[in-house]
Amino acid sequence: MSTIRLLIVDDSADTRENLKKLLFFENDIEVVGTAGSGEEAIQQARRLRPDIVLMDINMPGMDGIATVEALTREVPGTQVIMMSVQNDADYLRRSMLAGAREYLIKPFSSDELSTSIRRVYALAQQMRPPQVETPISPQAGLEQRGIAQGIAQATAARMSTPQVTRGATITAIFGAKGGVGATTLAVNMALALQQQHPSARVALVDADLQFGDVSVFLNLEVTRTLRDLAEAIEEADIQFLHDISVTHSSGVKVLLAPLTPVDAELVTPETFVKMFELLRSEYDYVFVNTRTSLHEPVLTILDHADKILLVMTTEIPAIRNTKNFFELGEQLGYDESKIELVLNRYDVRTGIKPEAIQSSIRHPLLAVIEANERVAIDALNKGIPFVINQQRTPIAQGVLGLAKRFSEKVSSPHQDESEGSAGRAGRREQQARTPKKGKDGSLFGKLFGRS
Repeated sequence: MSTIRLLIVDDSADTRENLKKLLFFENDIEVVGTAGSGEEAIQQARRLRPDIVLMDINMPGMDGIATVEALTREVPGTQVIMMSVQNDADYLRRSMLAGAREYLIKPFSSDELSTSIRRVYALAQQMRPPQVETPISPQAGLEQRGIAQGIAQATAARMSTPQVTRGATITAIFGAKGGVGATTLAVNMALALQQQHPSARVALVDADLQFGDVSVFLNLEVTRTLRDLAEAIEEADIQFLHDISVTHSSGVKVLLAPLTPVDAELVTPETFVKMFELLRSEYDYVFVNTRTSLHEPVLTILDHADKILLVMTTEIPAIRNTKNFFELGEQLGYDESKIELVLNRYDVRTGIKPEAIQSSIRHPLLAVIEANERVAIDALNKGIPFVINQQRTPIAQGVLGLAKRFSEKVSSPHQDESEGSAGRAGRREQQARTPKKGKDGSLFGKLFGRS
């Protein structure tokens, strides 16, 4: 077994020594250095190149979160485990968004610490891309180029053949309000559907451009994002889309949100139009995690989606917004069957029953997902969605059932039964390329500019 090289960062010298003692008998973990500040941690990480940095979140000067962000840029490949005395959801979220892989609450045992280190190391090894050997001679280089040209020609021939059009069902996941668990549902839905249909090609797009955190939910290292697609939109093809995607261990292909809000501004509605055109030709199911807003990029996604999975909870603001969304959808010309309604985080103790919600909104619920904050937070903390390793919990069973009903619904015989698969594919491709009516891309233009 490889030895895991660890750097300990904490402003307390006593804590650093205690942590070293906790790991003293772990033969596969070597403490290669310690640091007492964020600045020193960056210097040590550059010099020592540790596999994992164990970092305290609260330090004078440069705190743990700022240090993680710097390490992600300057020492790529090094994984970070954050530790804190505070069990605070905001700290957890900020840490994961900065690039930390796990979050430990002090005090913890030696077993908890060593298990966490080994788990993060193992995940990093799984995500590491395979090494490609450099050709050892000019002749080998020519052979390599010949093979590459052959593959390129075969790929071009395959892409020019009409039969490869798969006609993906594109589904936008939209929250009736912020905090209803739309991202959790999008991530687990994509993985659940991939489990249930192993031969299907499933893609997950994080289109929450400014604050998307699908990478945190799946514990993925962010190297390429939708910004890359936006910058190469004129030349982008399906191979480019594959190149900027990350393949999750489940087999789902993931397109990640930009790293910063500034980068997000570069992703235009035209980026999504081109992306959907490419995705339709290659995948069977595409799930798009959106932000709860009605700005131009989100409206473009909703317009081009085949289905909208509208996520709500039993909170009064969420119920009110759900009603408003159906009214808005009618004004935008959406067929009522395009919107599927999911009641998420349902707790019987709220006193509001699903039947009452259906009666009030006058739209059926496709599924009711039970609330289980402990399971959801544990899954987020570990970067392992609950449909993978907590399948027997009610919340996971709810999502698995939703995925099954949803896949049956979008591929059921009553949908376009006279068209066949080729007809459906062509219709969806045409829908993706058809410009929407309206004077401009704003909500005002869409509502009042339609003929």
